[in-house]
Amino acid sequence: MNLLKSLAAVSSITMISRVLGFVRDTILARVFGAGVATDAFFIAFKLPNLLRRIFAEGAFSQAFVPILAEYKTQQGEEATRTFIAYVSGLLTLVLALVTALGILAAPWVVWVTAPGFVADGERFELTTELLRVTFPYILLISLSSLAGAILNTWNRFSVPAFVPTLLNVAMIGFTLFLTPYFDPPIMALAWGVLAGGLAQLLYQLPHLKKIGMLVLPRLNLRDSGVWRVLKQMLPAILGVSVSQISLIINTIFASFLVAGSVSWMYYADRLMELPSGVLGVALGTILLPTLAKTYANRDRHEYSRILDWGLRLCFLLVLPCTLAMAILAEPLTVALFQYGKFSAHDAAMTERALIAYTVGLLAIILVKVLAPGFYAQQNIRTPVKIAIFTLVCTQLFNLMFITHLQHAGLALAISLGACLNAGLLYWKLRQQQLFQPQPGWGKFLARLVVAVLLMSAVLLVGMHYMPAWEEGQMLERFLRLGVLILAGVVTYFGSLFVFGFRPRDFARKALH
Repeated sequence: MNLLKSLAAVSSITMISRVLGFVRDTILARVFGAGVATDAFFIAFKLPNLLRRIFAEGAFSQAFVPILAEYKTQQGEEATRTFIAYVSGLLTLVLALVTALGILAAPWVVWVTAPGFVADGERFELTTELLRVTFPYILLISLSSLAGAILNTWNRFSVPAFVPTLLNVAMIGFTLFLTPYFDPPIMALAWGVLAGGLAQLLYQLPHLKKIGMLVLPRLNLRDSGVWRVLKQMLPAILGVSVSQISLIINTIFASFLVAGSVSWMYYADRLMELPSGVLGVALGTILLPTLAKTYANRDRHEYSRILDWGLRLCFLLVLPCTLAMAILAEPLTVALFQYGKFSAHDAAMTERALIAYTVGLLAIILVKVLAPGFYAQQNIRTPVKIAIFTLVCTQLFNLMFITHLQHAGLALAISLGACLNAGLLYWKLRQQQLFQPQPGWGKFLARLVVAVLLMSAVLLVGMHYMPAWEEGQMLERFLRLGVLILAGVVTYFGSLFVFGFRPRDFARKALH
């Protein structure tokens, strides 16, 4: 399998989803602005999303995919189908109970995760009402993630990469066409989330049938495979929960800041999601099953080569994104969001959070490459210990920065925590001799730095000659932003071409 082609396919499809996500967020900013209602929705949407990452994309995938790859390689099709049936049965039962409990306990959940809302009765009640609608999303999206994990193990990467598009379509449709039928109007978004979750699950079922892995969930708590997944999940839940707890703590801090703080951080985070989703999620999606199969075949040299390939791609593609997003923070926030109820002040506050987030962008994506290096060999304890230490340090950073930097300080704390996390993961991979860098890293990084500096110079000069970003309609702003981005892309990749970079160099690494 050519990993570069697989990565390009997944990244392209993910790019479509992210662009549609920007369209969605532009529409939300125009229709709802940044205030009490949007703060309430983003809290109500964030909580099931956090649980989804714990139960599905996070701990479950880390525990499930390596064992599924082992079954697929060594046990045969029928044993694999039975294993999937038993695991999906247990996952469905647990998630149904969590969903029911979440709906019943919604006021207490809001009280714990957004205590700053308690003093504002209207905001607290609205958040509770929204949460009761969005909470079943965790059941639907977790089952969708289970289907996606199976398809990824069968190298059907494109289907799971496409399904997030369906959530964006549902939320856009409900916002544009159904908002007038809800009171308050923001409730339309909550129902859009639920519809999107259902669409994501249903879309993947025919594709599971094509590979012969569409099975009915069954319960069998005595199955050895299920118990292996559970044993791996317990430390994985702790590890993934640590990063999610950090986000919850940030939400708690933000709930005490001025109205709009939660929304400003959300919109900045959405801009960060473009590179972290297009490359980070795509790399993680491809690397985990690939590394798991390589480890199961006991090919340690290839294991290290695949990690090296992922790390080089990170630096090649994310380093320019980091500098470009920091330089273009104002054009991005104004061109994408400053319309309708989203004011110039909202754009300026979002810009501050975005600049703080860019500090950790490279590290955030490096973690998505380094962590699978442990998960693929069913070693979850090491990244868990690192995650716990990172959590403690992140909260210390919060206390250091929040007083003077407000919501931007919370974003900066997350960035610095990600840098610490990535550094410790790399150190442990080297210490345990799981990763040996391939020759040529020094020359590789030197050429990247020169290309990034040339790109940054072009962007800064281009911005100097551009009119004020709040001038003009949306299309005019987008065109100006597009010209700047195109100039930066041509400068960066043109410089790399002159320095001798060729796509085939990375394709070869993926084929061995």
